[in-house]
Amino acid sequence: MQKLLPHHQHQRVLHFLTKKHIFIAIYLLLLLALLHLQFHQQKKSINSPHQVVRSVPKEEDDNTNTRRGAQCDYSNGRWIRSKAEPIYNGTSCGTIKKGQNCMANGRPDTGYLHWRWRPAACELHEFNPSLFLSLLENKHLAFIGDSLARNQVESLMCLVSTVSSPVLVYRDGDENKFRRWSFPSHNASVSVFWSPLLIKHLEKEPSLGKNHNKLYMDSVDERWASELDQMDIVVFSAGHWFLLPAIYHDAGGEVLGCHYCPEFNHTEIGFFDIYRKTLRTVLNEVRIRQERTITRRRRSDKLVVLTTFSPAHFEGEWNNAGACSKLEPFREGEKKMGYMDMEMRRIGVEELKDAAEKKKRKMGENGSVKYEALEVSDLAWMRPDGHPGAYMNPFPYAQGFKERMPNDCVHWCLPGPIDTWNEILLDMIKRWKSD
Repeated sequence: MQKLLPHHQHQRVLHFLTKKHIFIAIYLLLLLALLHLQFHQQKKSINSPHQVVRSVPKEEDDNTNTRRGAQCDYSNGRWIRSKAEPIYNGTSCGTIKKGQNCMANGRPDTGYLHWRWRPAACELHEFNPSLFLSLLENKHLAFIGDSLARNQVESLMCLVSTVSSPVLVYRDGDENKFRRWSFPSHNASVSVFWSPLLIKHLEKEPSLGKNHNKLYMDSVDERWASELDQMDIVVFSAGHWFLLPAIYHDAGGEVLGCHYCPEFNHTEIGFFDIYRKTLRTVLNEVRIRQERTITRRRRSDKLVVLTTFSPAHFEGEWNNAGACSKLEPFREGEKKMGYMDMEMRRIGVEELKDAAEKKKRKMGENGSVKYEALEVSDLAWMRPDGHPGAYMNPFPYAQGFKERMPNDCVHWCLPGPIDTWNEILLDMIKRWKSD
């Protein structure tokens, strides 16, 4: 039989145990508080892409794919309806070209504004202008190419201007082909270079009887290339001008062939191989000049982006009742992308991969040039509703319907589907900065 303690001894034991339990409880609470504080400090450190970011939405913080450097296949997805309104409009942004300001030009429907691209295997966040500026601090982003490059940079300026007004610091001519904007608060700049064929060329002049572009296949366009070492992020966007009649020359000026030149005694060689050779010349030249830059001064990393071919949606010839009158995206499987569009996309992706392999052989795994494809072909193909169409001009039906009415089914309304391209570009820059 167990012997009981006297009453006074029993009280001392209880008093001792109570003090012990209180001490343990306080110790555990302090330990938990320290662990909680340490966890949140680490999370803040990991999720802050740059110290100058004042506030980043939670969805940006939780972008696990970006933190781990994972690359999303944005070409695989679908357009879904969205109730959200665009963050800018036709009156709040001053950089919209008149021909793409569909709202101001009287387009009556607004359904084309309420779709979002949803990738199949990852999440595409809405454009965060504050985050974009923080990533671009002390950087120069340059868009080089045709009028779709200009369309994209004007979309970007509208998106960013919702938090910081861009300052136009350079413009060459009245057609806005060469411009540069500055964001003094972040020492960042964005520019656009008109170079629709990327390599050395002479543009056609129909008024002078010159109906063919002339391309010089072995030389890049020095208008942009001469400033390449001042660019940190380069976005090449060209393709549609290669479909136009052209004559191709080698370095010595000899004619190699042509595309659609029945009035000349030249060999017809089409444009697919020419487009491939052009991209190869351009992407190799970027790497070569980057190698020279590294030998002259400190290492400076460069992100090189190629925007894949953006299909047009003309239902006929553009000036002969050819229009793009759909009011909604194509449904999945409704209409297949054409052969030419698919081939131009394929050539771009292949040449970009080849350039990345050459860079790896020449500069190593950690070479200072990174090549990436901005895959827009599929998502752009599914948006026949996003073009200005007849609303490339103000109130086109004010005087009634005309049998022949110009339609723009190549460029994109602003705001519109092309804003998605810049959402993807933002994600690419985030991953590049985190590498």
